[in-house]
Amino acid sequence: MSEEHLVPKSVYFAVFAALLALTALTTGVAFIDLGRLNAVVALTIAVVKAILVILFFMHVYYGQRFTWVVVGGGFFWLGVLILFTMSDVLSRGWLGFPGK
Repeated sequence: MSEEHLVPKSVYFAVFAALLALTALTTGVAFIDLGRLNAVVALTIAVVKAILVILFFMHVYYGQRFTWVVVGGGFFWLGVLILFTMSDVLSRGWLGFPGK
């Protein structure tokens, strides 16, 4: 019926160490002034950490193809929501205000 994949503890410890290192990197980057790139760097590190958690702690890496499709669909939907939100935010200055 369902196959269980036994993951060695060393994988969990390696992912945990990577998450701790990325958290330390996030803290270190917060003290560096990168201008407008601060948010980009912080979000990039956060995405990498989220991918590690999804792949290994939620067992998507060892999951079936349908699991990958569901996760991919979730990320696609997140992209659609971000796209529509950004199109609204970026187009707000296009229309003039009455009386100005």
